Amino acid sequence: MSLDTIRIGFLPLVDAALPILAREQGFGEAEGLAIELVRDMTWATVRDRLLYGHTDAAHLVAPLAIATALGRGRPAVPMAVPFVLGLNGNAITLAVPLAEQVLDDDSLGDPVMLGGRLRAVALARVAAGKRLRFGVVHRYSSHNYMLRYWLAAVGIRPDVDVEIVTTSPPFAADALAAGEIDGICVGEPWNSIAVDRGVGRIALVTAQIWRRGVEKVLAMRAETVDRDPDLVRRLVRALHAAAAHFIDPATRNDSAAILARPEYLDAPVDPIARAISDWVRLVQGAAPVEIPDFMFQYREAANFPWRSQAAWLYSQMVRWDGTPYSPEDAAAAESVFRPDIYRAALAGSGAPLPSASSKLEGAIDGTSLGAGSTQGRLILGRDQFFDGRAFDPDDIPQYLASLP
Repeated sequence: MSLDTIRIGFLPLVDAALPILAREQGFGEAEGLAIELVRDMTWATVRDRLLYGHTDAAHLVAPLAIATALGRGRPAVPMAVPFVLGLNGNAITLAVPLAEQVLDDDSLGDPVMLGGRLRAVALARVAAGKRLRFGVVHRYSSHNYMLRYWLAAVGIRPDVDVEIVTTSPPFAADALAAGEIDGICVGEPWNSIAVDRGVGRIALVTAQIWRRGVEKVLAMRAETVDRDPDLVRRLVRALHAAAAHFIDPATRNDSAAILARPEYLDAPVDPIARAISDWVRLVQGAAPVEIPDFMFQYREAANFPWRSQAAWLYSQMVRWDGTPYSPEDAAAAESVFRPDIYRAALAGSGAPLPSASSKLEGAIDGTSLGAGSTQGRLILGRDQFFDGRAFDPDDIPQYLASLP
């Protein structure tokens, strides 16, 4: 049969796995799709290639899809996110000299204790006239918002007590090695590569800051979704099948080998395989440690585009851009996430489909919670923020007022 071609842009990261595996393992072809993948090195290029029609869809940091729809930093373009490619999966890696100042041993830091020690170092550096500098992958990225959320909650003022700059994920270890930055918040395998090179030490993972935090998404121009909804639904099904394949322990080695290829991540197999299996090496030469839910790609309707997650990202955009809250912008931000398309694509498949499109974020503690679904049985696990706050998407101004 003839296949419909769809071009998808991506960055060389482990969480680009689903479109890569959809192509390589035949899930796209099973849905009548010929998936072509376009590799870039910066999120700005991935976005621009999508907006100017060089690609049809993109593996993209979730906040950038919302910022693009709202016209932050460029003319607004309507966007649609019908599928979430993964939750969490990032880490905060410190340059070795800084890590030795704030960490006692070779285990992950506690967000509060580590934050207190980092604050003391940061303030001393301010007094000495040379602020600590952290690298994130884009201004509009979950990496930036997770890092800022943690820093602010422990009493470190982003942009005042520390500097935050942009660095491309594949060059993050190089920036640490050159002494240009003191820490990074990036996705795998680039934290692990910094560790294996001996230039960094993983201090926190973002799952410690917001368990189940939204990370990468499938982003499309809204006009593409409107023009060919059937193609979009087939792509969602292909990615969903790829997600089930990705988390199967029996496929991990094969998946890591595929992702490591030069045309994809162009990186060693070992750190990729570790990330897939939730085992992370924190210090050069040390044994990897298991970090449950380090990456989260499939269970608990992980791929469902919750509008409340988009609302939280918008709240952080308001917070850190210094712009006033706008009910219209909040609604527009939420409308970028398209649970209606996800439900339509997977209806009749047996996949759990949440009946609600929004929820209270950060409200599930150590116990799991049954959630309403129109299809299948849906159990949601712990999703707390490290400071114990919960986010109500229906009251963003009150939430913003409560933040430090």
